[in-house]
Amino acid sequence: MKKERNMDEYKTLTQVTAEKWKDGNTSRSLETVAEETPVALEYNGISHAVMLATPSDLEDFALGFSLTESIISSPAEIYSCDISGDANGIRIAMEIASERFFCLKEKRRNLTGRTGCGLCGAESLTHAIRIPAAVRSTASFSTEVLHAAFLQMEGRQKLKQETGATHAAAWLSADGLVTQVREDVGRHNALDKLIGYLYSQGIDTSTGAAIVTSRASYEMVQKTASAGIGILAAVSAPTALAVRIAETTNLTLAGFVRPHSHAVYTCPARLK
Repeated sequence: MKKERNMDEYKTLTQVTAEKWKDGNTSRSLETVAEETPVALEYNGISHAVMLATPSDLEDFALGFSLTESIISSPAEIYSCDISGDANGIRIAMEIASERFFCLKEKRRNLTGRTGCGLCGAESLTHAIRIPAAVRSTASFSTEVLHAAFLQMEGRQKLKQETGATHAAAWLSADGLVTQVREDVGRHNALDKLIGYLYSQGIDTSTGAAIVTSRASYEMVQKTASAGIGILAAVSAPTALAVRIAETTNLTLAGFVRPHSHAVYTCPARLK
């Protein structure tokens, strides 16, 4: 994927004045808060979505979003990615393969005017919920390695340490090390950024695990499985739909991961 950038750096942190209260006493201080910026994703000149995101690792975000939303099937189908910004937000303009753009336009045309369940403009849950192909993952980790990975991730969450406001998604590689962490105010965005990074680097996603600081909702399972990752482990709980989709896609889903405990909801054989 060819990358063209008009902006070299994006502001991810801002300082604001806050009045703090503790035990009946008040004081004023400068607090560091995370930026939340509208990010518009365009394909071949057509606006597709506007996401509120932390303005960092935006190339990874664009690629990951495009893959997990089935807009493209491989990084090679994005020919260019131009990122620019103004006072209103950030624009990511991508040029994608004609065949994929035709499919995207057809999908958008089919969604127009549907009033059934109202979810994403889809007519029914059959259209709204995308079930990826079953993953074929060779990943396998001990519980000790899994628990240690969450401690590794926590130590590398720089934005959270500064602001307390961001989620993280991290890659647990086959050797048991957390090799990459992506952060965002949105849990879906953080996972998209991680998946975009993995694909941009040509990393075999079947060999490791995605670990996240959020709950494991349907979208998190769907994005993980669509990327070919066989294990998703979360700090918080899964939803019932997430468990059903994980079972269907042969994905190992773990939740409530703590230093000495966790719960496995599907495909437990990958966690020894």
